[in-house]
Amino acid sequence: MTGGERHVSIWSMPERQGRGPRPAYSRAQITEAAIRIADAEGLEAASMRRIAADLGTGAMSLYRYVPSRDDLIELMIDHVLLEMDIPDRPTGDWRADLTLIAENTRAAWRRHPWLVGLYRPRATLGPNRLRLLEFAFGALDVGVPIDEMLTLLDMLNGYVERVVRGEIEWMREMRQSGMTPERWMTQNAPYVRELLDTGRYPMFERIVRDARLPHMDPEEQFRYGLDRVLDCIAGALPPPPSAPRHTRREHREGS
Repeated sequence: MTGGERHVSIWSMPERQGRGPRPAYSRAQITEAAIRIADAEGLEAASMRRIAADLGTGAMSLYRYVPSRDDLIELMIDHVLLEMDIPDRPTGDWRADLTLIAENTRAAWRRHPWLVGLYRPRATLGPNRLRLLEFAFGALDVGVPIDEMLTLLDMLNGYVERVVRGEIEWMREMRQSGMTPERWMTQNAPYVRELLDTGRYPMFERIVRDARLPHMDPEEQFRYGLDRVLDCIAGALPPPPSAPRHTRREHREGS
């Protein structure tokens, strides 16, 4: 075949490659073991050797079910998407549907920190990813071009990932050093006062003195930003059709 070997999706392969006795494991079991290890120790720890040890078998036997590490990661990502519990079809309220996606995505990434930043531009479309795609694009199917939908959903996903990445970094920092956000602010207070006393940073002074966002809890911060992202999306969508006007004939006495 010219142009390189044809890529075969893990989703197109039979559950187990090759002949032999009845399969002892399923891809779901292997995937769930990999996720347990990645949750506890990070994605790099979820090697075939480690997964095999967790399942009580040899590493080479697992390659009959999952041919490569890339295939394993595809399976892990798609399996986690099942946790998002997305409805079969959009509700007709695009803002509520995108809010559901954003909140469920954030919750899934917080449960599985190894997902954050795992950007795979050529990711294979597994069944759960396809289901999420159909729901998200269906929610925005309100008369805008498909490229506009791609851009708007990318903006939403970018916001969620940025927030969760920061939250996970804070959690990691707190575990390693015990430095909570409150302690960090207290520790840096003398330096902040020095900066304010110079009078050279008026915008920074406004942030310190007037901003409420840094003092909100994480849930409030996330929802505050999400509402602004959704407002921007609303500005790119066509206005909803006007409700029909109903006229009422006034019946006058004697008419």
